[in-house]
Amino acid sequence: MKEAPASPPAVVLGIDDLRPLPRATRIARTSREGVRLLEEHRDSFIDELWLDHDLGGDDTVMPVVTLLEEAAFNGRPFRIGAVFVHSANPIGAATVVRSLTRWNYRVQRATA
Repeated sequence: MKEAPASPPAVVLGIDDLRPLPRATRIARTSREGVRLLEEHRDSFIDELWLDHDLGGDDTVMPVVTLLEEAAFNGRPFRIGAVFVHSANPIGAATVVRSLTRWNYRVQRATA
C-alpha cells in the first residue's frame, strides 16, 4: 500500500524583539530582520505571521507593514493565511491591524 506524501510543515514567522513565540518556525528580532525574513519567503505560502509593534528602542514593525502594503498595492500581496498582531501597545497594534486589513490581509489581535 502506498502512503500519502507528508504535507510540508507549517511556515510560522514571528517578528518580535522579546517573546520566544514557540509556534514560530523562524523569528526576526528587528524590523530589518523582519523585512529580510519576508523577502526570503516572498514566493511561498506563509501559514501564520506574528507581529509585535514595538521592537526595542525606536524600532517598530512598520517597515514590515510597509513592505506588505506595497506588495498588495503592486498587485502581488504576500500569500499569508493569517496575520496575528500581539503587541502590548494598543495604538500601535490598532494601526497595524487597520493598515493590513485595508489591503485584504486576514489580520486579528492576539496574545502571544
